[in-house]
Amino acid sequence: MVEAEGPLLATVIPVYNEEQHIRACLESLLHQTLDAHRHMILVLDGGSTDRTVSIVESLMTEFASDQFPGIECVANPSRTVAHARNMALEHLPDSVEYLVEMIGHAVVDKDHLQQRLDAWEALEPLLSRPLAAMGVKVVGREDSQGLVSGWIEAALQSPLGQSGGQFATFTSTEPTAVPAFVMHRRSAVQEVGGWDTEFITSQDSDLSMRLIKAGFVLYRTPATSVMMHKRSRLLNWWKMGHRYGFWRTKVLKRHPKRAKWQEFLPWVGGGLTAALVLFGSSTWWFPAALYGGVLILNGIVHAINKRDPLGVLGVPLCLVMLHVSFSLGLLDGLFRKGRLPSDRS
Repeated sequence: MVEAEGPLLATVIPVYNEEQHIRACLESLLHQTLDAHRHMILVLDGGSTDRTVSIVESLMTEFASDQFPGIECVANPSRTVAHARNMALEHLPDSVEYLVEMIGHAVVDKDHLQQRLDAWEALEPLLSRPLAAMGVKVVGREDSQGLVSGWIEAALQSPLGQSGGQFATFTSTEPTAVPAFVMHRRSAVQEVGGWDTEFITSQDSDLSMRLIKAGFVLYRTPATSVMMHKRSRLLNWWKMGHRYGFWRTKVLKRHPKRAKWQEFLPWVGGGLTAALVLFGSSTWWFPAALYGGVLILNGIVHAINKRDPLGVLGVPLCLVMLHVSFSLGLLDGLFRKGRLPSDRS
């Protein structure tokens, strides 16, 4: 990587009402082992009505220096993540070659950015096609885990709750179509036209598919992680599942090859049970019993590992809510246009 005048890497953070978490997020990015002059932070605020902007501005003042770029904050009147990231492409200085995706309720280790660059530099010479993006692992923040957030974390780590996407577990650097918290090569994103603003959610999934179609490769590495504050309310968990399902349908309409058979298992299971009942089969109860047994087993494993007896029921409840809300979202996505999410409020 040839250093040019100005920052090489920019962390881009679209935010909306993140006053509880934004300080920790930004401080974790300001105290990096990577040379400060090589990195800048761009916060794009979608009209926050809490203290988010004032907290960002106080940190801008606190860390103001002529020696490194520090933090910039600009308004994102369109509010969506896709609009914010496209604004970043236009706003950032020409020296920035790599864009790191971040959210306001996540933190990283102090060597996070250096690990990203090192992993990219180690991988790129081994590839026959141009590398456009590299994602990292996503884990829950231990300092923010309550009872419900612990159940949600267990649900996401369960084979019944994973889709191989944002919350996937992996142990080696590998190609993927769904990298999480990506570091993109700026020129690759610009080549395919940036983020599609029709996607309020799943804009990154759509972008990844377009990059792959354009001949780029995407990877993910376990070299570093993003520690994300997970949801702690069951209502927001339901809303998240529905939102993911809704926008999943929008992505599949655009990119049918992105479909995975596992995503439709709840509909298959429900349809099979309904068919058995309709035809008077005495085994109609078997699919439901098998499903329930596997759910309870997940709850028992969590209860033992985390010493949380309520998790015997809590984890199965979160898994059922995820399956039902996501499945209904898939159906809903066929008929309605999207709207801004409310599962973080």
